[in-house]
Amino acid sequence: MKRVVECVPNFSEGRDPNVLNAIAKEIESVSGVKLLDIDQGYAANRTVFTFAGEPEAVKTAAMRAIKKATELIDMTKHKGEHPRLGACDVVPFVPVSGVSMEECVQIAHEVGKWVAEELGVPVYMYEEAATKPERKSLPNIRKGEYEGLPEKLKDPEWLPDYGKPTFNPKSGAYIVGAREFLIAYNVNLNTKDKKLANNIAKRIRENGYTLKDEKGEKIQIPGLLSHVRAIGWYIDEYEIAQISINLTNYKKTPLWKVFETCVEEAAKDGLRVTGSEIVGLVPKDALIETGRYFLKKQRKNTGIPEREIVHIAVKSLGLSDVQKFEPEKKVIEYLIENPYESRLQNMTLKAFVNELSTDSPAPGGGSVSALSGALSAALTSMVANLTFGKKGYESVSEEMERISIEAQDLKDSLLKIIDEDTKAFNKVMDAFALPRKTEEEEKIRNEAIEKANKEATLVPLRVMELCERLVELASKIAEIGNRNALSDAGCALIQAKSGCQGAYYNVMINLPGIKDQEFRKQVKEKAENIFGKVQNQVEKGLSNIEQQLKENIS
Repeated sequence: MKRVVECVPNFSEGRDPNVLNAIAKEIESVSGVKLLDIDQGYAANRTVFTFAGEPEAVKTAAMRAIKKATELIDMTKHKGEHPRLGACDVVPFVPVSGVSMEECVQIAHEVGKWVAEELGVPVYMYEEAATKPERKSLPNIRKGEYEGLPEKLKDPEWLPDYGKPTFNPKSGAYIVGAREFLIAYNVNLNTKDKKLANNIAKRIRENGYTLKDEKGEKIQIPGLLSHVRAIGWYIDEYEIAQISINLTNYKKTPLWKVFETCVEEAAKDGLRVTGSEIVGLVPKDALIETGRYFLKKQRKNTGIPEREIVHIAVKSLGLSDVQKFEPEKKVIEYLIENPYESRLQNMTLKAFVNELSTDSPAPGGGSVSALSGALSAALTSMVANLTFGKKGYESVSEEMERISIEAQDLKDSLLKIIDEDTKAFNKVMDAFALPRKTEEEEKIRNEAIEKANKEATLVPLRVMELCERLVELASKIAEIGNRNALSDAGCALIQAKSGCQGAYYNVMINLPGIKDQEFRKQVKEKAENIFGKVQNQVEKGLSNIEQQLKENIS
């Protein structure tokens, strides 16, 4: 899985384009980061930048942006409607995919410490990175704002987490932290009545609403959904009322749960939900979970391609009700994809084969081996889908769904390796092309060649590992899957063995170029062990399939 972190820094400047352009330039200068959005607020005199990418790259981009903002923004001259504590008012790091919250907390603390030491600005840590329970809340830290900061820093309870408790008039204090992804989500109703929308919002939001009992005393009624903030409003542009929602933790309260609860509550008031909209960006996982929920509700198998699952989520939530929802522009992971990184896997079949047939050494056998494995995974998922829910196979439907889901994941991994194998080979060529006129250059070149050769060896070894698992899955579907697809299960086994064997040859041809004897020994032993197991299991599986096919004829 691609490792993606999002950063959403809020800077106390929304009027000077020169300052904002300078900050944007710093972010865009970092490789591995993509600037996704700049939300400039003139009245608030505040701008929110959104960028995402690899964890270390995002940390570097955040530090550069903070440094530039610290140089250019003067809080002694700042006026604006939005609460703020400093020039870089708040800098949250958000795990998107392949990254844990703990990693984001670590990044936040590294950045906070750097800000205090390098820029001389006091820093408070908030949300998941908070050092005290009372500092978890952003409004709590901001209380008193920039104007009240000199007195706040004198309070022993509000000493900064990093830096000296000394007021910095030009910059104020910064708030750095880590939080879950916040999804801005609106649910559309077939009414113009803002009050009706607000009634539903009160019932679903976490803090609920208050009522008065017979004695006139207030009673707090808890809301139906945790991690949900909501109000009702009327949108003149759409001519409908909406339930406007901030979903602060979609991992604990999934998107589908919010939508379904709104549907149920709207029906109680004689209303109908006509669709919904996502404002800003959304993590892929939130839509994948939603798509799978609705597929299960339809008694359909969830082991289908990722884009199909996303499509089901978009249709089920009615995300194109008021304006077209385009996943390529709204899903973070799709937005930051590098087209070059997927060059081979995104080719047409004809273009790939033609590319393969030229005198260029890459793509070559390594990429083809990964493709063979991907074809095995696709066939395995196909047979599992042809078995799921079919008459006579009810007892294995649950296992077929599990197999098809895993096969889809293996397929996606192997498709990515088609490009990774070629990139690894190119790195070897680049290393050999390095200069070697001096002893230092020769040393750097040799180290680069060794590193590149190891990487070029580990990529096909990974293909072997994935194909080994595919052989196990294909053997299982050949055993208990739909009899009418027995030949497809056999093809899945053949392709898995082909992928494994081709990758094995690539591992073995690379090993002589590696000087690290221990590495060579470990990789050789592992590759031989995998290949031996795969050969034996495939031979046994194909023998059983051939016997059954012959029996069908007789």
